[in-house]
Amino acid sequence: MSTLADLLAAHTALTDEGAGQLQRLVAEWQLLADLSFADLLMSVRTVGSDDEPSRVLTVAQCRPNTASTVLPRDEVGTVLGGDSPSLDAVFAGYRATDTVADGAITVGRQLWPIGYGGEVIAVLTRAVDATTQSLPSPLEAAYSECADDLCQMVSDGSFPLAEDNPTGLSTPRAGDGFIRLDPDGAVVYASPNALSAFHRMGYSAELSGTLLAEVVTTLLTDAFEAADAAQMLKMAVGQRPVDADVAMRMEVNARRATVLIRAVPLRPTSLSTGAVVLIRDVTEVKRRDLALISKDATIREIHHRVKNNLQSVSALLRLQARRTSYPEARTALTEADRRVASIALVHELLSGSVDEELDLDEVVDRLMPTLLDAAGGTHTQVYRRGRLGVLPAELAMPLVMVLSELIQNSVEHGMSEGAHGQITITGNRDMRRLKVSISDDGHGLPRGFDVSTSENLGLQIVRTLVEIDLGGVLELGASDAGGTTATVTVPVR
Repeated sequence: MSTLADLLAAHTALTDEGAGQLQRLVAEWQLLADLSFADLLMSVRTVGSDDEPSRVLTVAQCRPNTASTVLPRDEVGTVLGGDSPSLDAVFAGYRATDTVADGAITVGRQLWPIGYGGEVIAVLTRAVDATTQSLPSPLEAAYSECADDLCQMVSDGSFPLAEDNPTGLSTPRAGDGFIRLDPDGAVVYASPNALSAFHRMGYSAELSGTLLAEVVTTLLTDAFEAADAAQMLKMAVGQRPVDADVAMRMEVNARRATVLIRAVPLRPTSLSTGAVVLIRDVTEVKRRDLALISKDATIREIHHRVKNNLQSVSALLRLQARRTSYPEARTALTEADRRVASIALVHELLSGSVDEELDLDEVVDRLMPTLLDAAGGTHTQVYRRGRLGVLPAELAMPLVMVLSELIQNSVEHGMSEGAHGQITITGNRDMRRLKVSISDDGHGLPRGFDVSTSENLGLQIVRTLVEIDLGGVLELGASDAGGTTATVTVPVR
């Protein structure tokens, strides 16, 4: 499916600025569809040639959340033809209307020119069910009046307005809460959902006829937020010049609730008729977000404390290893220290992670110096090729233990003391599995070696973790360099 940018680039001669205006309109026109109770289509005039004449091609479509669609089929890519109102008149800057029978319903269509830079660059079609006519409710009348103003602004090239949104706040929908303001900033109409939002903010009086900026100022707990919200609302109704650096949407805190507010100025033909204010109660969403943040912080603190405790255990093992006079005991304590240090490293990295995932490449790179220092007396060089990628903590923890054991096994048993050797760690990952190979150029495996019967504690740990914890496969064989290659293949998701 081609994007809007692809369709405009392939079929029109619009400038980057003109194409950008159409993309900004598409990003914001869900509000227009909802207020219009209508399906929206955007159509552009294509570049003609000797082989193919110019056409009016539909490049974008939007369905309303406030009414049933009258255009159930995907209209993108279709040509607006002879059954439409006079397209030449619309591209000349005039509005056109007509009705079309579509099965059991009658579709009423309004075609508005989309202006930019003093030119008509596209056509906006509003399609509604015109089968039956009924007296509109106060909400429907307020919606439709605002929709007509916004359509005129589309024709003027002044909607959507350029506005700053540095925090990336979302946009409330018309159904979340709708308020219509007059040019003085007084409330002309407030939907039931908007009234409910203000009641939860602590306002129980009648909202109609009040100056919304003053009401909001009295409800907000933060003086700076209250001042910014009042400035936003006054800018929206034209009492202050619009500043592109001032956000027209805010998340504010009242005594009892947190709400998201967006103000949309209404300036058809450059004359202010007031503003639309959309409001959404996000109190419960914020509460859940704060709970998740608290939970994440608690989990990271637990990882941090576990890391500290493991480092203390590691220090005690090193102290005991230095004090013992038995070589076998010293070796066992040193290996235990290395294993504890590997687990501590994983918890250290998890304490700084917000999603309980680990970058295995970073873990391996940080693990290498520790393993080589523990081996002592070797001049082995370790290289890593490919990427191991990111894994969730429940897979990363046992896999780090496996890699630690296999790398240490190559250093201790594959290389002679004082020899110059090379160990290569190769990662190969796809959507379903991770394959890690650890190859050395050392002595190779003893004749008749069988990993399933080996009494080496490290290999027994590796087999248990790979086969039981990770559900993978461990393979040992000769490497191309004459040493040993250990390959671990585990499923990933």
